[in-house]
Amino acid sequence: QVQVVESGGGLVQPGGSLRLSCAASGSIFSRYTMGWYRQAPGKQRESVATITSGGSTNYADSVKGRFTISRDNAKNTVYLQMNSLKPDDTAVYYCNAVVPVVPGLSTSYWGQGTQVTVSS
Repeated sequence: QVQVVESGGGLVQPGGSLRLSCAASGSIFSRYTMGWYRQAPGKQRESVATITSGGSTNYADSVKGRFTISRDNAKNTVYLQMNSLKPDDTAVYYCNAVVPVVPGLSTSYWGQGTQVTVSS
């Protein structure tokens, strides 16, 4: 069982910045694909950014150029730096860890989520 714990959410004004952190347990963290997802009220959960074990990143069009995902394998932690925040970024942000089990098989783990509110 892998534990995934997010932190760093809060209230920020439009144009401001926040950095989310996500710590995942396990001795093979460097092999996890990690991702940030978000869910706004009344909407489906959507992918925000992902980072593979090799460091390849992918972003939703809505956050490209504003958000940056990174990882520190020594700390078993992935980050989401969010700049130029907009009210539309308001959501619960979830961290996801895709953990390899055997070749061709992986298991997905979710954190409990952290609220990000962008409002003046």
